[in-house]
Parts: sequence; structure tokens; C-alpha cells
Amino acid sequence: MPATPHSIARARAAELTALLAEVRRIEVHGRRLAAGVMAGGYRSVFRGVGIEFDEVREYVEGDDPRSVDWNVTARVGRPFVRKYVDERERTLLFLFDGSASMAAGLSAWSARTAATRVVACLALSAVRSHDKTGLIAFGGGAPQVVPPRKGAGHALRIVRDCLALPSLEGGSDLAAALELAARVVRRGAIVFVLSDFLCDGWREPLARCAQRHDVVAVRLLVPELVAPPAGGVLRVRDPETGGVMLADFSSARVRDAWSQRLAAWRRRTEEELARARVDRLDVRIDRAPTRETIARPILDFFRMRELRGAKR
Repeated sequence: MPATPHSIARARAAELTALLAEVRRIEVHGRRLAAGVMAGGYRSVFRGVGIEFDEVREYVEGDDPRSVDWNVTARVGRPFVRKYVDERERTLLFLFDGSASMAAGLSAWSARTAATRVVACLALSAVRSHDKTGLIAFGGGAPQVVPPRKGAGHALRIVRDCLALPSLEGGSDLAAALELAARVVRRGAIVFVLSDFLCDGWREPLARCAQRHDVVAVRLLVPELVAPPAGGVLRVRDPETGGVMLADFSSARVRDAWSQRLAAWRRRTEEELARARVDRLDVRIDRAPTRETIARPILDFFRMRELRGAKR
């Protein structure tokens, strides 16, 4: 029976209602995390895109000797130091992989669902710190760009767009999205690349992007990218090529081959991220994910950045 304009309108209204309900659920989840344990970590890790000169004042005990202004000290005859402050306004730019592989997986959450929750947590943390947020959603077609702006409404618009973006056919063009990031935000930004990194050709563009911005690779790992399925014969379909095959995961040979390919892929990806001098934030998505699925890796990442900063 052909669809009527009334039935199409009703279906679109139901889809919009479901979308807004999901945005609301993610907003509540994100706000709780942003206002709770993640709040201090965000502010201490991302202090701004640089520092700016504030004033020259007389040296007091405890000041860093490296901050002494020797020209003023020589003129006045007493030690003076130059004081700098962090630039307060930051820009968070999310590069969001909308390719078909991000919508697949054996978990209750797809990689894309988990990525949207990561975006919500970080975007709402940015709102609390009066920072800007922007989005480049990419896949097999032309990227969708949401320029960086401030405000909770804008952050929620980004979350909605991450949910509403249709799964795109073919592989993701991460390289083009990285090149675009340099044009969308000229000044140093914090760029979160959310992807499963199953595509090729992104290392050199990523390294160039990292020269201009503080880049963090958020690697989404659905269960089958961590370990082979528990057992049984499964009909496996490649979401990006459409290829289908049967795999007997009760066979030790099949499981070993799967594990070896996973290990090689993870090692290659990690080496390429390290060569590009990009930090990695792995989000492992269990079959039954919880709030900890998102909060724990972000908190661990914050602690790593804090410890590294303290050692410098």
C-alpha cells in the first residue's frame, strides 16, 4: 500500500518525537557528568588555547625565577616578574564519524551512540566553562559543518545533529574532515576526532591538524573490535561494502585469526596516532553499556593529562 502524505507526516512526527526524547536522555546524562566528577577535570586539563600578558609586578618569594623581567629589574634595581594569565575562551570542535561502520556492532549501543554521549558530556562541560563548541560530521559524502558558538542551546543542537545525521554509505573520509578543521577554526582549538578509525589515509592530515590544534583521537571500540564473538556461526556483514560471509566462531582457528587481525589493526592505529603526536582516548563499549562506559575513559584521560602537565 503506497504511503500517503498524512502517513508520511505522521511517521516524520514520530521520528522527531523519538529524536527529541533521545536528545533529552543524553542531555540529562551529560549534564550529570559535566556538573559532577568531570567538571574540575575539564577546567584543569583544558586551560585555554594560550597565555596572554597581564602585568609586571615586584618579585615575591615563591615566584618562578624564569618569569623575571630583567629589563625592568635592571632599571628599577629590584627584581620584577612578568605575569601571564590563561586565555579563558576555548573552542571545542568535534569531528564526528557518521559512516556506516559507526552504526554497526554487537552492543546495545553502536559506536555512533556512544560517540554522541561523549560529545554531549564534553559539550556541556564546555558550556559550563563558557567555551564555544562546533561540529564537523563526516562520512562518505559532503561534511556537515556547524560553526563554533557558545551556549547550551547550541551544544544541544550539536547533540541533535549527531543523532539525526543519516548513516552514510561507504567508508569515512576522515582525511578531508581533518583538512576542513584547519579552515573552520583558524586559531588553536581543542579538536576531538570521534571515529572507529577503520579507514586509511588519515595519519598525515591528522599530524598537520595537530600542528595547529590540540587534537584528541576518541577511538570507539565495539565488542567485536576488542575480541572475537563468544562462539557459534554468525552471518557477518561489512556495513561499508555490503559484503556478507559466514564465520564459525566456535572454531579456534577462526577466533585466533580474528584476534590477530584485531591486534595488528590496534597496534597500527596506535603507532600512527603516536607518530602524529595525538593523544588517544579509547571508549570500550560493552554489550550492556552503562554511564561508566562514557565517564570512566573521560576521567582517565583527564587524569593522564593532569599528571603529564604536573611533570612538565
